[in-house]
Amino acid sequence: MVAALSLALDLGLGQPMEHMLRATIIATRLADRLGLDPVERGIVFYSELVSWIGCQADSPELTALFVDEIEFRAGMFPGDLRGLRRARFLLGQAGHGRPPVDRGRATVRMLTDGHRQMRELVESHYASAGALADRLDMGTGVRDSIHHTFERWDGTGLPRGIGGGAIPMTMRIVHLADVAEVHLRERGPGAAVAMARRRSGTQFDPQVVAALTRAPDEVFAGLDGADVWPAALDLAPDPDRPLSDPELDALLIAIGDFVDLKSPFRHGHSRRVGDLAERAGRSRGLPEAQVQALRRAGWVHDLGRLGVPNAIWDRAGRWSSAERERVRLYPYFTQRILGRVPGLAEVGAIAGSHREHLDGSGFPKGVDGSFLSVPARLLAAAARLQSLTEERLDRAALTLPDAIAVIERQAAAGMLDRQAVAAVAEAAGQRRRRSVPPSGLTAREEEVLALAAVGRSSREIAAQLTISEKTVRNHLEHIYAKAGVSNRAGASLFAVQHGIVRPGPAPR
Repeated sequence: MVAALSLALDLGLGQPMEHMLRATIIATRLADRLGLDPVERGIVFYSELVSWIGCQADSPELTALFVDEIEFRAGMFPGDLRGLRRARFLLGQAGHGRPPVDRGRATVRMLTDGHRQMRELVESHYASAGALADRLDMGTGVRDSIHHTFERWDGTGLPRGIGGGAIPMTMRIVHLADVAEVHLRERGPGAAVAMARRRSGTQFDPQVVAALTRAPDEVFAGLDGADVWPAALDLAPDPDRPLSDPELDALLIAIGDFVDLKSPFRHGHSRRVGDLAERAGRSRGLPEAQVQALRRAGWVHDLGRLGVPNAIWDRAGRWSSAERERVRLYPYFTQRILGRVPGLAEVGAIAGSHREHLDGSGFPKGVDGSFLSVPARLLAAAARLQSLTEERLDRAALTLPDAIAVIERQAAAGMLDRQAVAAVAEAAGQRRRRSVPPSGLTAREEEVLALAAVGRSSREIAAQLTISEKTVRNHLEHIYAKAGVSNRAGASLFAVQHGIVRPGPAPR
């Protein structure tokens, strides 16, 4: 499951899928050459797979600074970003693609306050990555390791400027393996070794570089086009441990929650789609096994969205043809990723079809109803209804009756299945059971958090609740302290887990 998640993270880094799997093989082999014990070797394995996981939660902030957050991340691999080179990179990315006036303003902000903004972004990344590592029960070793993802051997990294031996050896190995894989894939082993030597003592630990340069053929063996999925999984510290159904459900919910953090308009969306689809499936009398697959598909149906920049998702107006084609691929990536996990092929097939239409006008494959299962039809209707009842950048949320009317018209036009729409409409009116733990917040604090979690500024919250901005800030301080979080992403996750973010169909 974690390996499959890494495939989605690759898309968000602007890298081809299996980048992190290949880097994991390199990292694990380096760990062996450096004599790490089995526990540390396992930490290296999982740290490589999840070290970038916090970046999805930071997508809104990165988009505000650099427009295309995926292009920004991809640009971090080619050069040794330190000193003037790092400054030129950040200034070149600031406001990239925006009109000249907006780009000028972004450049000025980066010049005057760029270091603080980047430090806060990295701190947010660490908080988000650590939260997911905890939910995946990876242990303190992995959490501590990934909290040094952006530090450097020479002490010029972010956010704390930690260097040398203060960085865990597990992450020093990951630092080199992650970048070496890109250079190996794009320019060959000679270029990867040359890059490591150039950056020895600056970005990378010389000891780790030496472990690579002494035997590059052994470290890079078998990475020249072979299917690395089985090779990477064979190196896992726990390859034979199956997940129980409750463990798998918890993991899928966690993944869906983190996918939703990519956009402030979608927090909790995947949970609600899974819940709605499950109730619709029971209404249609599906067998329990199909209901389970449908519910799980709802939780992770948007996994492939990680490969599309927020500059496309959260922009009002028409997309270009290139942008439209990029969006049309995301369900395909969802299915391809989930299909790699034994036992989730049916879940992937349902999730990958949630944007298809009965008349063949959907995507990614443009198939008609003869190719769409009942669970796929139910998920399509549930995802559509849920989205309509949530606010988006270019429109307000629809009321439940209005949203149902929309999907009924789409059914009449031949896009959605009539029976699926009827089942979803009925399920949307069923009263939910609140099965979430108490938040420990006051009623007013929950109101403030519900708005903050979906991207409202302190000024907007104050206006909506008719209180002062100072009062809002005081509430947020108390909320962060009670929730044990330090950033927007952490607060948003807390809100989702405690049922505080609740846009969407309300009981009728």
